[in-house]
Amino acid sequence: MAETINMPKLGFDMAEGTLVRWVKKTGETITKGDILAEIETDKATVEVESPASGTIRVLLVEEGAVIPVNSPIAIVGSPDEPVEAPVVLGTKTGNIESAPTPSTSPAEEHRTVSSQHGEGSDLLKASPLAKRIARENKVDLSSIKGSGPGGRIVRRDIEMILTAGATSEVPVPSSSAPTQEKPVKLANDQVVKFTRLRQAIARRMTTAKTSIPHFYVTHEYKMDNLMNLREQLNKVQPEGEKVSVNDFIIKAVSLTLNQYPNLNSSLEDNGMILHAQVNVGVAVAVEGGLLTVVCREADRKPLTQIAKEVRSMAARARENKVRPEEIEGSTFSISNLGMFDVENFSAIINPPESAILAVGTVREVPVVEAGQIKASLRMKATVSVDHRLSDGAEAAKFMQTLAVFLEEPLRLIL
Repeated sequence: MAETINMPKLGFDMAEGTLVRWVKKTGETITKGDILAEIETDKATVEVESPASGTIRVLLVEEGAVIPVNSPIAIVGSPDEPVEAPVVLGTKTGNIESAPTPSTSPAEEHRTVSSQHGEGSDLLKASPLAKRIARENKVDLSSIKGSGPGGRIVRRDIEMILTAGATSEVPVPSSSAPTQEKPVKLANDQVVKFTRLRQAIARRMTTAKTSIPHFYVTHEYKMDNLMNLREQLNKVQPEGEKVSVNDFIIKAVSLTLNQYPNLNSSLEDNGMILHAQVNVGVAVAVEGGLLTVVCREADRKPLTQIAKEVRSMAARARENKVRPEEIEGSTFSISNLGMFDVENFSAIINPPESAILAVGTVREVPVVEAGQIKASLRMKATVSVDHRLSDGAEAAKFMQTLAVFLEEPLRLIL
């Protein structure tokens, strides 16, 4: 029997989503759990699995359509059973893609797909944000050479075109290394519309900063032992499986939170929820904003598993291929700007969490020990805490306990 698949609710506050791309096409066989489509929410573009198995009979919405949650988007059934497509919000007449009848030849089906996407599917080699900006500013994507991975067109490519006031080909940098951007003088003021992600960030951060009473505690950590241990571990780790400083911090934070449950909590109407799991959110810079991926039960996982999971999720986040469970459910967050040579900063709490740790760069600095000046590796970190759920003394003790794990890093691997 045919089954209708609806727009999923990918978050408690999601009301609608944009269907960015169909991964499967009409007439193809799909198994429950296979990736069906990429859907953009306020937070991210996520890969959505099919809840049913069978043949895709009808795709009810076009790519780029904004669809309310629980509205039908596709029908899956047996190849020969009759189906009746419902009326769907967000679609236009003639845009519903139905499965070809048995008389349709493979060549004709290929021509149908090619007519929708263009030979070579060049439009698919652009990020959803780049597509939207291009569409809003009438920029021809086919004339642009992308500077992203694999020649993918990304936001900066479109912005360079708009800044130059032309729609010609964008030059690709000869190296992936950071380059000095040339200053560009705009001829006129430009109005840049917020993306859905940037709108969500603006809304959530405004709420967080104005409604949560933040306080901050900073601590400087001795990192010599940790950096030496990391170097030794990475000498025996295969290429592509190296352990980062941030992986050590995730593990250390998760173990420390077991001793300070108030910092692994969230606020509710008449009290607070002390979470049984320690799910550490890791802020990842993505095109157009920031996304938090979640390392679940980090306190129970070995360091190498944390490294593998976070590296994989961060890569998928940057490629707009995260799963819903990878960006939901964090109980404490870490924001690390160490790779940008930042000494120290304060982060805004990610509601409904009670705290977030802001991590700076590991620096070689002169220190005084036993009356002698010597060089040492030091790192500053600042915890931002919701004063409704914890107090300064507890936050200070949290930072001191964190020092035990970071400064005696063998505790993290034994």
